[in-house]
Amino acid sequence: MSKRNVVHVEIPAANVAAAGKFYQDLLDWKIQHDSELNYSMWEAGDGTGGGFPEVSDEAPAGHVLVYIHSDDIEADLKNVEKLGGKVIHPKAEIPQTGWFALFQDPTGNVLGLYTSMNSEFNK
Repeated sequence: MSKRNVVHVEIPAANVAAAGKFYQDLLDWKIQHDSELNYSMWEAGDGTGGGFPEVSDEAPAGHVLVYIHSDDIEADLKNVEKLGGKVIHPKAEIPQTGWFALFQDPTGNVLGLYTSMNSEFNK
């Protein structure tokens, strides 16, 4: 049976490094900043985590994006459309990490699907 856990949460930030420091100081999250990508990863004490993408048209301020584990992104995207949703971003690879896609539910909420390249993560 597939785990349908929340696996990643992105919180858009106007200043990615400053957002990481804010949440580290506020919530004691572990922060790892990648200056080349201008993206900070965060990890909470229970091992859950996500990132801070820079605010953009694809990641507007105020639009926190939740990613859910998927064993089969293509099949899930077909079901999204069958159930009245819309594919926003087709399946794409995150080099050396995994694959993701974005969809919109019938209400207009945007969520992500994610499959890791790490087989331990997918159990």
